[in-house]
Amino acid sequence: QVQLVESGGGLVQAGGSLRLSCAASGRTFSSYSMGWFRQAPGKEREFVAAIWWSDGTTDYADSVKGRFTIYRENAKNTVSLQMNSLKPEDTAVYYCAAKGRYGSLRTGYDSWGQGTQVTVSP
Repeated sequence: QVQLVESGGGLVQAGGSLRLSCAASGRTFSSYSMGWFRQAPGKEREFVAAIWWSDGTTDYADSVKGRFTIYRENAKNTVSLQMNSLKPEDTAVYYCAAKGRYGSLRTGYDSWGQGTQVTVSP
């Protein structure tokens, strides 16, 4: 498994932007597919975005497509989530996650960060 630490959450007004970052430990970061998930109060954790380990293929939830961008910098062992045009319904704790090379980008994650709070005010 890999250790993950998120940063970059905070409070922003609707229409604003935030960038979340996730720092990973270990020397094999480039072998992991990486994802972002979120959990709002009273709701189940949901998939937000992910990026494939090998060719950088990305996948996004419909609710964030066109507003959020996931990217990774293997040389820095980081994956980031640029969030633009934020809405109050984006308010949640955001989690970074890592998984092995195979299977769907939306499931099968076995390493998780501690989460970072994102709050979007109306």
